[in-house]
Amino acid sequence: MGMTTTFQPMAVRTGAREIDQDELHFQQVKVAIHEELVDSLELSLLAQADPDRMAGPVREVAQEICKEKSRSIKGIDWDRMLRELEYEVFGLGPIEPLMHDETIADILVNNAYEVHIERRGLLEETDVIFADNAHLLRIIQRIVSRVGRRIDEVSPLVDARLPDGSRVNAIIPPLALDGPTLSIRRFGADPLKISDLLKLGSITQEMVDFLAAAIEARISFLISGGTGSGKTTLLNALTRFIPQDERLVTIEDSAELILQHRHVIRLETRPPNTEGAGEITQRLLVRNSLRMRPDRIIVGEVRGAEALDMLQAMNTGHEGSLTTIHANDTRDALARLEMMVAMTGYELPVPVVRQYVASGIRLLVHLARLKGGKRVALRISEILDVKDGNYEVQDIFGFKQTGIDETGTAVGEFYATGYLPKCLERMKASGAELSEDMFKKRTIATD
Repeated sequence: MGMTTTFQPMAVRTGAREIDQDELHFQQVKVAIHEELVDSLELSLLAQADPDRMAGPVREVAQEICKEKSRSIKGIDWDRMLRELEYEVFGLGPIEPLMHDETIADILVNNAYEVHIERRGLLEETDVIFADNAHLLRIIQRIVSRVGRRIDEVSPLVDARLPDGSRVNAIIPPLALDGPTLSIRRFGADPLKISDLLKLGSITQEMVDFLAAAIEARISFLISGGTGSGKTTLLNALTRFIPQDERLVTIEDSAELILQHRHVIRLETRPPNTEGAGEITQRLLVRNSLRMRPDRIIVGEVRGAEALDMLQAMNTGHEGSLTTIHANDTRDALARLEMMVAMTGYELPVPVVRQYVASGIRLLVHLARLKGGKRVALRISEILDVKDGNYEVQDIFGFKQTGIDETGTAVGEFYATGYLPKCLERMKASGAELSEDMFKKRTIATD
């Protein structure tokens, strides 16, 4: 079965954190046994392994190797070893158990000895480690090969979507200076609904009623916010208010949306191949979607020149379309949108671009992740027009942080500004029953 090896764990430190030497020893032994296991099995079978069919034979061989190794290697939990060897063969190695924890939103592997997770908006350091950078690189290569991609020195960066909908980003040397890095953004099969966001205190019922009426009235709006602020989550949740007899086309870089709607066509961009050809951009997909008879177009996130095509769609019969954008506040969102329009190469005058934005997008919803991980709808605003070359924007609802509680989580209160939106008349004409009292200046109580 091979030579018996005595393992001496290598002392490793990363930053201010000292690595658990017993755990490092376990991972090093596991990697060595995994290599021997692979040598003992038919490589062509493992490459296309069906876990249900191959689990039995793999476990039998693994048990034989572990039995032999246990005579010379002490202090190892061999039951755990057998379980994790299956993760090495069929799964994602040390991070496989994290992939089965539904409370984890992000898995962030900074290097072989440092793995963090995000849970309920907060980052936590785990005790998960890899044997070394080669071990981590092998897991990364397995992940990207499963989605038909490659990662090596020629192509050291990959951004892709896993079969379960999770988004994966991997970057390796020479671009990553301290070794391979892996980020996995997980999306559950059962995304948060509006009722969940209300229970979490992320939004109020008044805000929900207003946005639902806007969707019913086919008023286009833009959801802005920073990374992890909940833009995609809110967009997903709000789609339940789109009439079920409408046809939606979604366009994304990496598909994340799980729309609560029955008539959806999902489109996803494609990166260039190793020869630099074959790229399909969001702009091309937005243009193509106009020929697919959509009632509404939903762009998961505008990032570049597709912003102009999206605005054209909103201005030419596809009102009620929705999109998100990375921004620090509502004014920044509008400035970034203008910048993206400029990326088309057309030298359009700024006043013309602003008028186009104002006529295509009527409402802005800005989200934020506050201290302690709490996510809130920070502001809902209406774009009235462009006056003297500048946007005329009025806030309708907002959130004001008032302090920090004993757990270190931000607390605050929602409020109505007292401004009566101009689009209310259009909402009422579409059948929405909204009382003007909900817009009176006041603090809005949450459950």
